[in-house]
Amino acid sequence: MRYLKYFESRESIDAICEKYDIENYTVNPDGTVDVDGNVYLSDKGLTKLPLKFGYVSGNFRCALNQLTSLEGAPKEVGGIFYCGFNKLTSLEGAPKEVGGSFLCSNNELVTLKGAPRKVGGDFYCYSNQLISLEGAPREVGGNFYCYSNQLKSLEGGPKEVGGDFDCISNQLTSLIGAPEEIGGYFYCNDNPLPKEILDNYKYINKIVKYQNDYNIWRRDGSLDAYRFSDMMKEILE
Repeated sequence: MRYLKYFESRESIDAICEKYDIENYTVNPDGTVDVDGNVYLSDKGLTKLPLKFGYVSGNFRCALNQLTSLEGAPKEVGGIFYCGFNKLTSLEGAPKEVGGSFLCSNNELVTLKGAPRKVGGDFYCYSNQLISLEGAPREVGGNFYCYSNQLKSLEGGPKEVGGDFDCISNQLTSLIGAPEEIGGYFYCNDNPLPKEILDNYKYINKIVKYQNDYNIWRRDGSLDAYRFSDMMKEILE
């Protein structure tokens, strides 16, 4: 049987699985490895993933390493995918489907391209170097945390967030692109937003909800104070 170019024999794959305590695995004809359970590769001093994974039914953790790429990551993860505290500048190679949470915080990411399109749990991409949310999942079942980046816009971010949306400590001057549906609370303090927004911060969820209906942002991204005032009158009634 011919395996992936990563490996020359079934024995080498078995040896790697034994080294990293990977159990209940199946080697596919193309050399990818499916795991019925969890894979724990965190804090192993890895500069690259040791295998090319296919499907992992449980959690996949590869945090606290020196990874610069997610090449070899599973195509699908049933539980949590955690790749935080590495040296990633891109999410290319990340799983396409994640049933639980996707955690890629504390890396060197400048883009979210390559992220799953839908995440069942939380999506954490805080403490990176993101200047855009392009590539973010369209739907996030739990919280979406993108605080402590370099974001100037929320465009390209998720349309639906089941929990909280936290974009604190960025460089936002408008809320254009904020999720259309938020199940929890919207946090956006510590941004250079218009004074009118900050003065009415206790109503921020309603501001986000109705901002498109009242078209409060001009084409250049500045706030239309007249339309904002009309919206607030409606909110406060």
